[in-house]
Parts: sequence; C-alpha cells; structure tokens
Amino acid sequence: MPEIRDLPVMELSVAAFAPYGVVIPPMEDGTAFGPQDAALQLSGGVPRFYAMRLPNRGLVINRITRHRQVTQVLASAGGLPWLLAVAPPPAEDVPEAQPALEDIRAFRIPGDAAVMLLRGAWHAGPLFETPEASFFNLELNDTNVTDHWSCDLVDRYGVALRLAAGG
Repeated sequence: MPEIRDLPVMELSVAAFAPYGVVIPPMEDGTAFGPQDAALQLSGGVPRFYAMRLPNRGLVINRITRHRQVTQVLASAGGLPWLLAVAPPPAEDVPEAQPALEDIRAFRIPGDAAVMLLRGAWHAGPLFETPEASFFNLELNDTNVTDHWSCDLVDRYGVALRLAAGG
C-alpha cells in the first residue's frame, strides 16, 4: 500500500490558478473579449465539446495527466462545485518531463465557473463527492488517444494524494 498524503484544497482565484491555466468566471452577456477570456489552443485538430458523465472515483489520486498539444476547458454541467488537482507545465515541452510532487495543488472549482488548463498543465479530476456528475469538456477529438501523458505518483514518488476537501 502506498503512503497517502493529504493535499489541501484551495479556493479558486485567478492569481492562484494562473500557473496552471485561466479561470473563466460567469460574466454578463455581451462582455467584450478581454483578459478574462481563455486563449484556446485547438488548432492541432478537430475541437470536441461534449458533456462527460463521470462516476465518483473518490478523492485520492495516484496518477496525474497532461496534454502537450492542446488547452482543455472543464466546467460543471450541473452547476455543482468540484475539485481539480494540478501542477504547472514544464518550462520546455519535454515528453519525459514529470511533475514535482511538491508542485501539485488542488482547487475547489465553483459550479458557475470554468477553467482552461494551459497546454501541458498536469491535472487529475474532475473529482467530486456525489455518486456521479457531468462536466463540459473542450479538447480535441483525439486528445485522449494521441496526446495523453501520465505520471503514476505511486510508482514515481511512492505516494498517493488525498484531496482534503475541508482544507
């Protein structure tokens, strides 16, 4: 059995999330494009926007993943808050790069906001406490087939991380 370490969950803010991506808050219809918007990188293929239904997988992560070719946008499809573990993308896009364990953070995402992950940002989730939940996902149609790079935290560091939802 691996050691399980608690990873405190932080409230989402634009500044705190900046190393990993962009917070997309709710805004009034007709708001002009500006720095509050996500600059998507989807030119490498056919964009895919869908609602994905996920079963509850618990709040312990033993793997973290990144997509080197695309940004990814995630949002609750049901308006419920959810959790996401992230680590910054490497300075250079190196296929063998791995996240540093001490760089992994967790955020509580409000149900009325979306997040765009930077190209190459590590992520685990969406995670939640209900039996199942649905999320909007924007990526490329083949992202999980051709651009899916994972780090097994147990193999690499001998630990799994438990998102401490009260933290």
